[in-house]
Amino acid sequence: MGSGAQKGTYDGLLGIDLNIRPAAYEIKVIAADGEGKIHRSSLSFKVKKADFKTQRLSLPSTMVDLDPETLERVEREGKRLKALFQNFREERLWSGAFLRPVPGEITTGFGLRRIINGQPRSPHTGVDLRGEKGTPVLACNRGVAVLVDALFFSGKSVILDHGWGFYSMYFHLSETLAGEGDRVRKGAVLGRVGSTGRSTRPHLHWAVRINGARVDPLSLLRITEHLRE
Repeated sequence: MGSGAQKGTYDGLLGIDLNIRPAAYEIKVIAADGEGKIHRSSLSFKVKKADFKTQRLSLPSTMVDLDPETLERVEREGKRLKALFQNFREERLWSGAFLRPVPGEITTGFGLRRIINGQPRSPHTGVDLRGEKGTPVLACNRGVAVLVDALFFSGKSVILDHGWGFYSMYFHLSETLAGEGDRVRKGAVLGRVGSTGRSTRPHLHWAVRINGARVDPLSLLRITEHLRE
């Protein structure tokens, strides 16, 4: 995913999912110059093992096991999200450095593995950022709001499509201020911090997907800092 040419170079983003096997990989790059000539090349890179933390919890079964009606809702919402992330917008909307949606400190990091009552659960695919209820939540970059709804696990949620398979998610909001289909600028207020859905305290769950890969959103802040406008 390109971010713009500068002095003969071109920046790009490649999403590496947290569950990808550590190994050497090769990617093919196909590009067209201003005269329409096609250029092909290949690049190799190595994915190293990441040591994500593990958290073991013991909770009452009523907080863990879902009744049939709720389970049906969760499965329905999961299918909806899966279908959403398969859409590919040809237009690239994002540009420049990414913004942190709220200034609060990290309370739960990316990739945390949870074992609840002895059973492995899905890893934490975003970061939880501390915030007082009502704190404005900002769009990390320019995009289109493709989901604004209340979901069982994530509560009041906003998902932005930034184009080229790039999505950002903002969960557990107390209120949403964007509407589905809205084009929002970088730094626009999407909603306010809350504790809706499966949450025990006010915070923002911020997550990112790049062409299906679940990546640490904080990494975007680090690697695009030099693109600040």
